[in-house]
Amino acid sequence: MVLNQESTQSSPVQVIGIPGCSAAYSIRDFLHRSDVPFDWVVLKDDQEARRLGVEGLGDVRLPLTIFSDGTRLERPTIRQITEKLGWFHNPKLSEYDLAIYGGGPAGLSAAVYGASEGLKTVLIEKNALGGQAGSSSKIENYLGFPQGISGADLAERAREQAFKFGAEVLIAREGVRGEFVTGKGVGTLADGTKIVARATICATGIHYRKLGLPNEAEFAGQGVYYGAGSSEAALCKDEHVVVVGGGNSAGQAAMHFSKYASQVTIVVRGEALKETLSQYLVDRVSSAPNITVMTNSVIIELLGSKTLVGSRILEAIKIRNRRTNTDCEIRTKWLFLCIGGSPQTEWAVEAGIARDSDGYLVTGPDLTPHLAKAVTWPLSRAPYFLETNVPGMFAAGDVRHGSIKRCASAVGEGAMAVAFVHRYLATG
Repeated sequence: MVLNQESTQSSPVQVIGIPGCSAAYSIRDFLHRSDVPFDWVVLKDDQEARRLGVEGLGDVRLPLTIFSDGTRLERPTIRQITEKLGWFHNPKLSEYDLAIYGGGPAGLSAAVYGASEGLKTVLIEKNALGGQAGSSSKIENYLGFPQGISGADLAERAREQAFKFGAEVLIAREGVRGEFVTGKGVGTLADGTKIVARATICATGIHYRKLGLPNEAEFAGQGVYYGAGSSEAALCKDEHVVVVGGGNSAGQAAMHFSKYASQVTIVVRGEALKETLSQYLVDRVSSAPNITVMTNSVIIELLGSKTLVGSRILEAIKIRNRRTNTDCEIRTKWLFLCIGGSPQTEWAVEAGIARDSDGYLVTGPDLTPHLAKAVTWPLSRAPYFLETNVPGMFAAGDVRHGSIKRCASAVGEGAMAVAFVHRYLATG
């Protein structure tokens, strides 16, 4: 991303708007995670806005997205952007050997291995490829990349591999319902499109956990951001950034923001970072002069004011030390939450797929203690290791009960799931 103050286009896409706009953030985040170069142009006053054909800084048509061929979209959806980029497609086939839901590391890995081994493969992703890993500024503990690699770059390389082997990738499409008839899975997308496949892999990952504060939704994308937020780092120059979380994603995000921000504060519920953070990141955070760690602490309140269009933008947060029961306030417009997540697998209930108490899909040998009268295993053979209680329906990556929440393990599970798909297709 290039941050411009003037409307001189130097990248294929130009996003024009005002700070603290959730719609503009969604576009920036999607383009950044999709590895599409773009310019972010901040409008300074109503006069500059009127020169672009809108009434002023409070015009609901903002943000504008302008492409190099002159195409102009007013407050576009992600689907409209994917259509303009030529990425939005309908399924080419009436039936596939393998349908994969979720375009994170597990799903991309499954697409590469499935297509390379001759399976008619389709991958469905509701947003940008890469999943949560795609928002990471740098993944340093992934095998084969000693200098690290950004999540967006890793996802783009995987996409190229999947395309090379003939996999179809459907972007900005979300599966909302699944059913299994005559030995085939039928997935229904949000627009009513149906995907029929002989085998299915669910690799939808997890959705970011929220703080659970009463007014939190008002600030989403307008000061409160879920995930590592690498698309926003350049905009945080000389600002105070707050990162919540004690895992590797939080530590890596803090290190990335420290290159731009004047100060970075990490808020951790636990006693120390070393309880949840890899040692190499503990060492780097400890030695960074502009990073402060607040342990035994939680955010208890979000404070902000109304914007030109009536929404609210973050201005400060209140933090409570759980040990001393004292509160403090930090003035900030940048709060990034890296506090894990939970799977959204409500669709699995209707489909009769077993979940654990937290909603993760149960597979293989873990099924035995989770099976109940309403959720059974219909075959004489035992379920394959990554297979759910519905034959031919597999789960891989973070959405699976008992998975290791690491990029490398997700990639491995995606490849492993394809091996079991071959067994299923050969023997049932």
